[in-house]
Amino acid sequence: MAAQTILFDFTLDAGKTATSIQRQEVARIVRNELEHVFTQLELAYSMESMDNGYFSVLHENKETIITCRIFQQGLLTINVEYYLAAGKEPVLSLDKGKRLENALAKSLQALSGQKIPTLKRGDVARYYPSSVNFDAYERIIEYDIDTLVYEARSPFQKIQILHSKTLGNMLILDELQNIAESDLIYTETLMGRGIENYEGKEICILGGGDGALLYELLKEKPKHVVMLEIDELVMQACNKYLSSICGDVLEKRKTDQYEIIVGDCVDYMKKFIAEGRKFDYVFGDLTDIPISDAPIGECWDFIRTIFEHSFQLLKPDGKYLTHGNGTSCLESLQLFEEQLRLLKPKVKFTTTKAFVPSFMEEWLFYQVTFA
Repeated sequence: MAAQTILFDFTLDAGKTATSIQRQEVARIVRNELEHVFTQLELAYSMESMDNGYFSVLHENKETIITCRIFQQGLLTINVEYYLAAGKEPVLSLDKGKRLENALAKSLQALSGQKIPTLKRGDVARYYPSSVNFDAYERIIEYDIDTLVYEARSPFQKIQILHSKTLGNMLILDELQNIAESDLIYTETLMGRGIENYEGKEICILGGGDGALLYELLKEKPKHVVMLEIDELVMQACNKYLSSICGDVLEKRKTDQYEIIVGDCVDYMKKFIAEGRKFDYVFGDLTDIPISDAPIGECWDFIRTIFEHSFQLLKPDGKYLTHGNGTSCLESLQLFEEQLRLLKPKVKFTTTKAFVPSFMEEWLFYQVTFA
């Protein structure tokens, strides 16, 4: 159970919000779009101020409260709040919220005759889901982003590097936060620095395109590391704009210490298995655990495939290390652990956790060995 808060933030033409009549028209447009989602919406209070603009409070059945503020300088904020009981569906899911946001932007654009930027304060977007499992939280984090450093689309995903005043450069994939320059604790907890001994060991990294894990592992003097990453463009972007976390390891694709293979990790895992290749450590630095009621669907199938192939690649005393999810995602973590318990031969696992700055939440990590 939790109090849910969703903020919509728009920048309008100040010439369209300068007078009381103009602000009333904006308020009418906003209410009209809100009523498509909240069909029993009622106005509880409104206030017009010559100095500060317009403010109103609306509600649906006195359960969902919506505040709307229109500043005469051209800013518009809409805040939706409600209580979400355990086991209940959210009133405003991510998809529904995006549709509402787009509808508001379109209607406001028709009023002002210009494109209306949404979920922004300043020149760049600053709001992102807390993790890839946004639907578990219905939670958006506002970052102190001031610059869009890089943006491109690969055959696999949208790639952005954004700069945060407190977190440094951040890697955003398909508009979901992945890693920031502030997140060394994430990599160190994943690899168990100070606990695991990598000297002279053979290691396989699945994913890891930001290069941070490879960079930190090489400091531990392993025998050799092979990294399987599907997206060349991610590595190019991180090499240029996230060198503080990846050093120069993404400059080359092969050295005496390591090899980066660009391709589908499952295909290369099958190849290694056929060759009889074995590793002391396999890292799963791939997709986070999905949020679902049951372990079914494409993401869960992928996780099971990774498990199956990873343990075929491990030496008898080898270890599989991976990240889980936010520690508050208890159901998804339990489903993940159930899948581990179903593996044959049987495995055992331990967990560690750390607060990851750019996730703004505590994250769980797994260490899995043969039982």
